[in-house]
Amino acid sequence: MTSNAPIGVFDSGLGGLSVVRQIRRDLPNESVLYFGDSAHAPYGTREPEQIKGFCFDICDRFVDQGVKAIVVACNTATSAAVNDLRARYAIPIIGMEPALKVACDRGHGVRQHVIVAATPLTLRERKFERLVQRFDDDHEIFKQPCPDLVRIVESGHLDDHDLVMNTLHGYFDRYDLHAIDSVVLGCTHFVFYRDYFRELLPEGTAIIDGNAGTVNHLEVILESLGALADERHAGTVELSNSDHDPRIMALSHTLLGE
Repeated sequence: MTSNAPIGVFDSGLGGLSVVRQIRRDLPNESVLYFGDSAHAPYGTREPEQIKGFCFDICDRFVDQGVKAIVVACNTATSAAVNDLRARYAIPIIGMEPALKVACDRGHGVRQHVIVAATPLTLRERKFERLVQRFDDDHEIFKQPCPDLVRIVESGHLDDHDLVMNTLHGYFDRYDLHAIDSVVLGCTHFVFYRDYFRELLPEGTAIIDGNAGTVNHLEVILESLGALADERHAGTVELSNSDHDPRIMALSHTLLGE
């Protein structure tokens, strides 16, 4: 393996492309192999053992392709499988979790009111419960499952303003949003909704995702191993998906900003 070997990035579908966009922005010399498992999306309503099986299959493929690290660009897959993946593979496995610490730290000691929007599985997994327990004595944390937001991205309806806003109102109208300090986007699919959330939420409510922190962590790990790509290396992105419908690949390029 060389430092210019690619990074494997995968998700239950197309949401992880938001992480690939962040890698391209922050680590432009790195090459990425992206795999979207849209044929099995959404992961958030499946059982953990089934998700682990999908993750093993994807990561075995990445290892065969010679990746130097794998980013699990899916909060649900991280919750279900990251420990097993780290036990199985010798290369770095970078997972994701909702950026709850960032949201709580914004208050600089003042009690924060935070909504974590994520998939049902992410919110009910023990990994997330342990994360919440670190902060719920000092902060008010609301867990909001939003499974339809994954389906809207995967079906290519992200540009349907009325559909998206009606869906968001269905999830969030139960809250006094003026009393909410931040909303954490705890699913990589949800990052594509940032402008919609901005329209929904009061101006003072922060919208927080974990993509930049994840890519920063990836950079730190690769640098510690002497595995960052050469500065003269032109980074590339190669996309593949378990759903071979040409519409999925066209939508992938659109979401990536190509």
